[in-house]
Amino acid sequence: MNDCIFCRIVRGEIPADIVARTADAVAFRDLNPQAPAHVLVVPTRHLAAARDAEGEEGAMLLGRTLQFATRVAHDLGLDANGYRLVANTGAGAGQSVFHLHVHLLGGRPMGWPPG
Repeated sequence: MNDCIFCRIVRGEIPADIVARTADAVAFRDLNPQAPAHVLVVPTRHLAAARDAEGEEGAMLLGRTLQFATRVAHDLGLDANGYRLVANTGAGAGQSVFHLHVHLLGGRPMGWPPG
């Protein structure tokens, strides 16, 4: 999708503080961090939301994205104290950029319920 801000970051058209990259996903620091460590993990393929990851290919994309997020968390040193992975789906859940993404949050205690 040409005008999607996350697609443009993936393509390198918009600068971002890239933390890690694979062929399947890119991790970059959130511009409005909600925790000391707040990284967005996005698949390189555009899907509007998690609900759009259908069939075997969608399952593989979700799995690779989550697995990559856990690797990024490890590389950032978040394993010892824990971290949170959040994927908002739809405006009512707080999704404001309609490109599937996972928020990786850590570096502080997380309360529950989250919202």
